[in-house]
Amino acid sequence: MPSPRLLVIEGNSPQTTSEHVAVGGTAASKGYSDLLRELLPGTVVDICYPGDPAALLPEGSSLEGYDGIAITGSSLHVYNGGPEVMRQIDLVRAALKTGTPLFGSCWGLQVITAAAGGSVRKNPKGRELGFGRGIRLTEAGRKHPMYAGKLDVFNAPTVHLDEVEALAPGSTVLATNAISDVQSAEIRTNGSIAWAVQYHPEYPLREVAAIVRRIGTRLIEEGFFADTADIKTFAQDLDVLDCDPGCKRLAWRHGISKNVLDKKLRVGEVANWIEFQVLPTRVKRGRG
Repeated sequence: MPSPRLLVIEGNSPQTTSEHVAVGGTAASKGYSDLLRELLPGTVVDICYPGDPAALLPEGSSLEGYDGIAITGSSLHVYNGGPEVMRQIDLVRAALKTGTPLFGSCWGLQVITAAAGGSVRKNPKGRELGFGRGIRLTEAGRKHPMYAGKLDVFNAPTVHLDEVEALAPGSTVLATNAISDVQSAEIRTNGSIAWAVQYHPEYPLREVAAIVRRIGTRLIEEGFFADTADIKTFAQDLDVLDCDPGCKRLAWRHGISKNVLDKKLRVGEVANWIEFQVLPTRVKRGRG
């Protein structure tokens, strides 16, 4: 049997990726690819870059050759349009016609929603930063395989300014919290199934730290931090916790729970997508 084959869609522009790497972060697509290979050993992972208007993209028919497609976060905004955004919406719209399972994180939820006929807006409640608190499964979410093994109420790494405004047809909300009504959803369209979350189960704490460093000035203006020294302390604390998840002092200080610090619990949604969507699709297509 051929090796599992997955595609990761990098949501960021080349400029944002360069800025993120410059402050110690990992390119979103590389981080996602590494996690997918870890969760499904032997997987071949391809990456495409629709946020780069000069990059070549897979043709619609070739998307069916993948066993699953994952979409990263992004600093872009659906409502701003432009080639960096529209190329991604068009690519995801094509993917949703193939029956290949999709999984989206943050921007991934937003771009899938837009491609399927919903809308996205700037969150009137402002940015959700660091950790999504009190994310609560809906009745549908409690029964959904994406949340197998997950608590009914949990926290998760998150950084987002935008949110789903209007659900796409065929959407079911699976989780919600006080900041965003749609913290996750299943979207069924054209015979395809997409699972998507507004938070980042794929992010280790060091990635949250890097994002805070990268957009620090905006976060001071938004009132999250007093000054650059405040940002530095917060980011350093997350870096320490990333290396030492058992550091009770910092976990207590920042209210970071086991479901974030324990990697197996944190990435459960992605692992469940592989188990309940990717692998069954391989079997159905005669590949596994």
